[in-house]
Amino acid sequence: MEVAVFLGILLFSVAVGVPIAFALMLCGLGLMYVLDMVDPMIVAQNIISGADNFTLLAIPFFVFAGEIMNVGGLAKRLIDLPMKLVGHKAGGLGYVVIIAAVIMASLSGSPAADTAAIAAIMFPLMMKAKYNGPSSAGLIAAGGIIAPIIPPSIPFIVIGVTAGVSISQLFMAGIVPGLLMGVALCVTWYLKSHNFETNAKASWGEVWVAFKESIWALMLPVIIIGGFKTGIFTPTEAGAVASVYALLVSILVYRELTFKAIYHSLLGTAKTTAVIMLMVASAQVSAWLMTIADLPMMVAELLHPLVDSPKLLMGLILVVLLLFGMVLDLIPIVLILVPVLMPLIREAGINEIYFCVMFILCCSIGLITPPVGNVLNVVSSVTRVPFERAVMGILPYAVTLIVLMFILLLFPELVIVPMEFFTAK
Repeated sequence: MEVAVFLGILLFSVAVGVPIAFALMLCGLGLMYVLDMVDPMIVAQNIISGADNFTLLAIPFFVFAGEIMNVGGLAKRLIDLPMKLVGHKAGGLGYVVIIAAVIMASLSGSPAADTAAIAAIMFPLMMKAKYNGPSSAGLIAAGGIIAPIIPPSIPFIVIGVTAGVSISQLFMAGIVPGLLMGVALCVTWYLKSHNFETNAKASWGEVWVAFKESIWALMLPVIIIGGFKTGIFTPTEAGAVASVYALLVSILVYRELTFKAIYHSLLGTAKTTAVIMLMVASAQVSAWLMTIADLPMMVAELLHPLVDSPKLLMGLILVVLLLFGMVLDLIPIVLILVPVLMPLIREAGINEIYFCVMFILCCSIGLITPPVGNVLNVVSSVTRVPFERAVMGILPYAVTLIVLMFILLLFPELVIVPMEFFTAK
């Protein structure tokens, strides 16, 4: 009964366009009614406790750092370096998109912001070189979803808080899967690309100038990852360091940041953070009531026959997540399903960090799949490629990433071993 009420209210709310945060509150109120414990104070207290988490302070810091990078000249220079290195090769602009996506992912962790920045710069160049429009838009969108996997990742912060696991370990565990995503996209682009116009090969002098220009931006992921590795700072402190570093480089080194740009960056950060925090706080209401209604135990009993087959259980969960990803954004899926699934994951003996990485990877693919596909929508808006044509362009890259995901399912060591290496003192 409780499961039917929860899913019924959630699906109906999403179908009629209710914002996810309020849909989660409605789910909680529905469960309260079924459990005969309607009390507005429960809602208020859980909303406050859901947002009262120091680790979540990392979110506005990293969002602000990403905003500053996009307007302060860092993003432009990070794209210019791979342009000088591989822009002259056949299909070279596609490789530039992928390399830039990996580098940008290591700076901000926001898929929409990274994708918009790369699309605005690279898509006109790709059209000038007579690349296929939908395929180019699809590649840019596929590169954009590397951002939730490579540290610093905002979704990793959210799932770390929700699942109660180490965010630093999640960051370290995401490095290799994120790089493998980039490699997989390069292979797919290589198999597809042909007869594209190429740019003139840059001289070593031009490459050196581009490297010197971008070195300040390239140092940021080194600082963040080095700080985690050595234990100098926590994820929240890393966000603060990233924000201050991006501001200083944009103002003192590149000198492209204006007061107007800072204002709009702060405004954008406030809006993005408000949306995420309201969802996190609202999810606490549903999570608390799901625990009271014993929903996690009901799901565990339903899937319990698979506990002795961890890979089969993970495979089933990934398929379900792919379906959820078609209609819901990444953060809501984390907030809705992680509290339900974590007890089962622990009982099955699946590494919790590995599960969280695979969870975010699978949900990230949902960002480029129709009918919602938020990142694909961003690319479609920036490039003016119709959404339905962009969907056709994304298909080979989406299939590639799904195949990679199931390879990581079969070989979890590709995630766990590097994580243990990077986190070893």
